[in-house]
Amino acid sequence: MILCVTNFVLAACLQAAGGELQAKPAPKLAASAELGQAEARAARDKALEWIVAHQNANGSWGSRTVEGDAESFITVQGVYAWQVASNALCALALLEAEETPARRAVLEKALEFLTSTPLPKRGDDWDVDHVWAGVFGTVACTAVARDPRFTADPWRAKLSKRGREFVALLEKMQAPNGGWGYYDDPPYTERPKWATSFTTASVVPALGFAEELGWLSDRETKTRAVSYLRRCALPNGAYQYSLDMLPWIGGESINDARGSLGRIQVCNWALFRSGERSVTEDKLREGLASFFEHHEYLDVARMRPIPHEAYYFNAGYFYFFGHYYAALVVELMPAAEREAWRRKLRPEIVKTQRPDGSFGDFLGSSYMIQASTAFAALALDAGLETPTQR
Repeated sequence: MILCVTNFVLAACLQAAGGELQAKPAPKLAASAELGQAEARAARDKALEWIVAHQNANGSWGSRTVEGDAESFITVQGVYAWQVASNALCALALLEAEETPARRAVLEKALEFLTSTPLPKRGDDWDVDHVWAGVFGTVACTAVARDPRFTADPWRAKLSKRGREFVALLEKMQAPNGGWGYYDDPPYTERPKWATSFTTASVVPALGFAEELGWLSDRETKTRAVSYLRRCALPNGAYQYSLDMLPWIGGESINDARGSLGRIQVCNWALFRSGERSVTEDKLREGLASFFEHHEYLDVARMRPIPHEAYYFNAGYFYFFGHYYAALVVELMPAAEREAWRRKLRPEIVKTQRPDGSFGDFLGSSYMIQASTAFAALALDAGLETPTQR
């Protein structure tokens, strides 16, 4: 599989780069037993301050160029796709938080960039990372298009045009099995053949909104994606990384629940939101319980520079991704249960916040810091009382 090839290349790059890039797991951080709304709001606001302060003059964040030896094998279009995807997440974090004049101004600049920047293209025969721009671009555009602040022109027209383009990208790149991935295997084809559960799950609910907005040209796109996710589900509560006829189970498998902690949350969330009857409140609850029971495996993986080098093939970049979707799962639970789950989740995020307000879980490239900080802000924002509720 191409993922194994790129991991090998990345490991070689790290070794050649010398000691400064040798695998160094994140230091073990102690989390408070629980964290309330006030502390969560303070940490979220600090993260948003970092996002506001680090926006580029053109409304973007970060860079579209390779920023270190560890990613020297990535294509230019691949890095640009990650920039666009992380920019969409930053915009979403600002959209979901309470509005201030500074946040609104930065959000509008971000949306100008998101709706006008050229769409990322396929980087190479094996590199279809531009799918990530399609995924989170669709998520952001559907969210903004439904926000009352942006339903009138000129925003309505801009969001509709770019939203349709992101959705069209996804329709074109949907694998025959119904999912989406970011690599392809030989023989390389215009429509990729490989897909992952978590990439697919990230966009499934947004596809429902895209259909309501009239952006989907093929209404079966979401149906195929939901079917793909359903087939990725395993009896142990985990989800396969990618759909295989004979999934690898047993031993230190990536398909063990301990190797699927982030995937469990996003897949359960997506299927529940899509009305999949097999994902009940009890299944959501079991997934959250597993997340906290085995959380140490995410802790160990965070900041390791080689993808999937940690136990059960966990990768650092699942840390904040997993916590964001865990926060969304919490909001699907009965109202009486939610705050108790939130109070357990928040410390695992806040303990990793840097002094400047940012977050990071993999390497140090700008797109990764932006995505981590946005995911963390969104997770902390989930369930916070608004000023009128306090």
